[in-house]
Amino acid sequence: MPHSFDADVVSAILRHMNGDHTDDNLLITRAFAPADGGEITDAVMTGLDGDGGAWEITREGLSSEVRVAWPSGPISERPAVRREVVALYDLACEKLGVEPRPHA
Repeated sequence: MPHSFDADVVSAILRHMNGDHTDDNLLITRAFAPADGGEITDAVMTGLDGDGGAWEITREGLSSEVRVAWPSGPISERPAVRREVVALYDLACEKLGVEPRPHA
C-alpha cells in the first residue's frame, strides 16, 4: 500500500502545483498520459501519494485521470515529493524535446 501524506501536505503541494506550475502540469501529462484521444488542453494536479501523482486532464472536451509514478520509485518523505516532481518535469522535457528551465 502506498504511503499517504498528511492532508495538509497534499493540499499545500496541490495549491503550489496548480497555482505556480500550470504549464508543468500540462507538460508532465502530455509526456506521460496515453497518447490516444487528442491533445491535452488542461491539466490539474488532483492528488499524490508515495507511488506517484494524479492529474485530471482535459482533451477533446472530455476529462479523465492520469496517474504518473515517481521516477525514483516509492517515496515516504515530504522533501522527496519536490525531487520527484522536478524529475518528472525533466523527463517530460526530454521526452517532448523541450528545453528545461533551470531549477532554483
